[in-house]
Amino acid sequence: MTLLDAAHAAVSADPGNEALRLRFFERLADGEMVILLEREAQGDSLEPKVFQLEDGPVVLVFDSEERLASFTGGITPYAALPGRVIAGLLKGQGIGMGVNLGVAPSSMLLPPEAMDWLAETLDGGPEEVRALPQDFLPPSVPEAVIAALDAKLARAGGLATAALLAGVVYRDGRRGHLLAVLDAAEGAEAALARAMNEALVFSGIEAGELDVAFLRASDPAAAVMARVALRFDLPPPEVQALTPAAPGMDPSRPPKLR
Repeated sequence: MTLLDAAHAAVSADPGNEALRLRFFERLADGEMVILLEREAQGDSLEPKVFQLEDGPVVLVFDSEERLASFTGGITPYAALPGRVIAGLLKGQGIGMGVNLGVAPSSMLLPPEAMDWLAETLDGGPEEVRALPQDFLPPSVPEAVIAALDAKLARAGGLATAALLAGVVYRDGRRGHLLAVLDAAEGAEAALARAMNEALVFSGIEAGELDVAFLRASDPAAAVMARVALRFDLPPPEVQALTPAAPGMDPSRPPKLR
């Protein structure tokens, strides 16, 4: 059973649970999916194979190459992309998504409206603000938020060394919670801030707010926070062989639909 299977099973067992539905869509967005293509990708241009079903047109995606092969029964062109990228490609196209159709417990059809919602949810990034902390307090956030942050940070290995979560009182009197990311890799700040924003959104906590700051572990503020904060240690970076980037894996060059 894959992570997507488990998330789908949880939703199926409790269809009215909004938090479980959000967790399924987060898993779909974060996971690498293989999408069936009409023909081999050319450069950064993709042409997904569109199937006309009774409920409307859909593209087919699978959460492993083995499941794609099981569906097609042979060699077929495909592209491996994060689910978030595929949702962005389908936004506004009136095309749904068939997930693991006929080959897994997580077999399901998602309508175009679901793709539009997911893409718009992922598009809503954090806002940059300026504020000076005056005092730090032990954090008091729901367990769902802690679990969501832990899951996101666990998938950010190599982008930072650790993160500290604490309550904060700012000099202007505003109170809230601050997540300080320690020793972020150069250029990773925007991606990490967006990931933390998504963790809050997909946690299911309405009207939640979380400030994110980037510090060096040697900064005095990090030492002060550490006295009361909940600490998340990020895994070390994975060592990967250098290979040509697949379409959609470079954020600065998203794939194009044909």
